[in-house]
Amino acid sequence: MAEVRITCINKDGGNHSNPHEAISDYGWTNFEGKKGISDRPTMVKWIEDGNTAYVEDKFGNRAYCGVRKSVAGNKFLQTFADTTYTDNLLNLLEC
Repeated sequence: MAEVRITCINKDGGNHSNPHEAISDYGWTNFEGKKGISDRPTMVKWIEDGNTAYVEDKFGNRAYCGVRKSVAGNKFLQTFADTTYTDNLLNLLEC
């Protein structure tokens, strides 16, 4: 299976810091240095298919992404560390 580092995000409506607005796109890079941007449904399916995505802080610590489902039934990615879901994706810059 493949692994990518998520490096940036885009939010619906451009309100980057609002945690209640959905992330629409994820920018990523893989180990070969290939870069890309994938929309939310594509990244959700990619993770559900057994691949791995993570966010890395300036110290090299990784928080891996899992698929969550909103109350409205929409699937999205959220990072987790030590079995606790966190908001590391919201700390990334816009793509």
